[in-house]
Amino acid sequence: MLSVELHSHSALSHDGRDPVDLLLEQAAAVGLDALAVTDHDEIDASIEAAEKAPEYGIVGIVGMEVTSAAGHVLAFGIDELVPSGLPFDETLDRIREAGGIAVVPHPFQKTRHGVAAHVSEDQLASADAIEVYNSRLFTGRANRQAETFAVRRNLPMTAGSDAHISEMVGQAVTEVGADERSADAILEAVADGRTSVVGKRTPWRVSLRQFAGGAKRRALRTIGGLRRS
Repeated sequence: MLSVELHSHSALSHDGRDPVDLLLEQAAAVGLDALAVTDHDEIDASIEAAEKAPEYGIVGIVGMEVTSAAGHVLAFGIDELVPSGLPFDETLDRIREAGGIAVVPHPFQKTRHGVAAHVSEDQLASADAIEVYNSRLFTGRANRQAETFAVRRNLPMTAGSDAHISEMVGQAVTEVGADERSADAILEAVADGRTSVVGKRTPWRVSLRQFAGGAKRRALRTIGGLRRS
């Protein structure tokens, strides 16, 4: 089994803090086999991380967190930006047309752009996998809802730290029964459901710090954009 972090953010995300090198250093330090950087509606840092990952002895998986009209969708195994704002079904189609797989993160967390409030159960079940453990939830209720749904619909399950600072990479990982140590093999195993989830909740003080830091960075970027205009 390979230990894989499938949900992390770099400074390229509007609410991320750290460059990809720090994320990779942390992934290697905690013994992960693979890392996907999944920035909000950005892909450049993820491509950079995937290229640098072998230097740290780990596998890099290119991905991003797409903001669909219904909420967030993780796209893995792509090499180009999937546009934001598209309907949920079309977002999944675009990801697959680009050769990737679509995983729905924190689907039942309304305050964090979970899609379950805006799509039918059948639509949600059309994803390639469901993130059933997200370590940044303040209670376990939404995680339990996600796992119950995935089990009931026989869907592959993943976990993710949803790390917005490097220290939190590896809080929640997906153990993947891949045939080989490569990005393609890992994603194939995820889509086949050869996964199990392991993790612990991000300490609430750290979650608050991540949230506050993200809000401050968003505000600074907004002010910078207004000045430039």
